[in-house]
Amino acid sequence: MDANKILNSNILDILFENRNKEYGAYDLRKTYNRRITVALAITVGVVLLFVAYFLITKNKVDVAPTKILVQDVKIENYKKPPPPKKAPPPPPPPKAAPPKIEMKKFTIPKIVKDNEVKPEDKPPKQDEKITIGPVTQHGLKMNGLAAPPEVKGIGGTGKGPGGTGTGDYEKEFTSVQVKATYPGGPEAWQKYLTRNLQSQLPAENGAPAGQYAVTVSFLVSRDGSTSEVKAISAPNPDYGTAAEAVRVIERSGKWNPAIQNGRQVTYRQTQKIIFSVTE
Repeated sequence: MDANKILNSNILDILFENRNKEYGAYDLRKTYNRRITVALAITVGVVLLFVAYFLITKNKVDVAPTKILVQDVKIENYKKPPPPKKAPPPPPPPKAAPPKIEMKKFTIPKIVKDNEVKPEDKPPKQDEKITIGPVTQHGLKMNGLAAPPEVKGIGGTGKGPGGTGTGDYEKEFTSVQVKATYPGGPEAWQKYLTRNLQSQLPAENGAPAGQYAVTVSFLVSRDGSTSEVKAISAPNPDYGTAAEAVRVIERSGKWNPAIQNGRQVTYRQTQKIIFSVTE
């Protein structure tokens, strides 16, 4: 090869000078860089696809759709309690007795012998400041005649056993003027049942579609605490509704106590809870 061509030729052309370039070795060496570049690009692309797929599938969690079943819970109709009766006004204080007026008993003149005249029947000496009346008594001196004093009969001693002041308000009431209520009224009671009552319990226990009413009896003490909670009426079979109604009443906390004659009393409360099961 000429010297001028050597300076301007590729190393492959120099090596394959006067050799068979069509054999394949020449072509492989000449296209080596392009093939390496394509191979690296394909490898990097495949790796990136695998990494992206792994990240996507790792963060993806199969969540089964949740079906929310809303059951209607009915409570007995709430009636607004009548306003408490006003206490009668206290009796007026007794009137003060009028002051006694000093007077001398008036003696009707009667002609008798001197030895038959009693000392108290002798006509009294007249005093201008002493009033003449039917009896003799000491008091204020006034001029003129006075009205006869009121004559009272024999009164009692005024003594008697005193009461404790509590009356019968310590007993258990079954009828009151104002029934015990849940704090916040019917809306708060409805919210409490919605959050705490397991309304789907009868359906889970195999109950067919329908309504299952449970009546619960319990005591609301004067301080609002509940006790003696029991189901007095429930379907048969009850599918667990009776125990659930008792549980939700026991966990309801303190109630507003019942009122009788303006006083808080212990009241036997009844509450109906209805479980509804739909198909």
